[in-house]
Amino acid sequence: MNRTDEQFDQAASICRDIFTKKLKDYGASWRILRPQSVTDQIFIKANRIRSIETKGVSKVNEGIRSELIAIVNYGIIGLIQLELGFSETDDLTVEKALELYNKYMQQAKDLMAAKNHDYDEAWRSMRMESYTDLILMKIYRTKQIEDNQGKTLISEGIDANYFDMINYSVFGLIKMEEQKPDK
Repeated sequence: MNRTDEQFDQAASICRDIFTKKLKDYGASWRILRPQSVTDQIFIKANRIRSIETKGVSKVNEGIRSELIAIVNYGIIGLIQLELGFSETDDLTVEKALELYNKYMQQAKDLMAAKNHDYDEAWRSMRMESYTDLILMKIYRTKQIEDNQGKTLISEGIDANYFDMINYSVFGLIKMEEQKPDK
């Protein structure tokens, strides 16, 4: 396994661990979210990252790392909601929710590997702020597609945008880990 695959798996494991703990605390309460609400939740997280990057300070005791993890997890929630549709109740068991989570995380990793091959790991030369801006761009694209009732003329759909948001967030998590002083 190459370095990027290992780093992706490490970041995915951290995200999955938090998703699992919150799932046990809250159940799949997110099942009631309509697609637009999932997109808006991701927007809030990405916008906060940009605010912290721009201002250089955070007044809430959670930093960029926790927001990137949240984007990964809400991105997967978005993909699950696209597959199942939203529900009026918390209708998923922990086991089924984790099965779906693992399915979409693997699909994100497979997409990352294919794009990494074609782009020669260009993401490693990008700045953290670019990941944030690209995630925000993907959110605005998703909002436009949602406003168009999911129809596009030539572009990829909402799912492709969620996958890209997930992967840019994982890249950010990998970069942050690499930039730790003890590395």
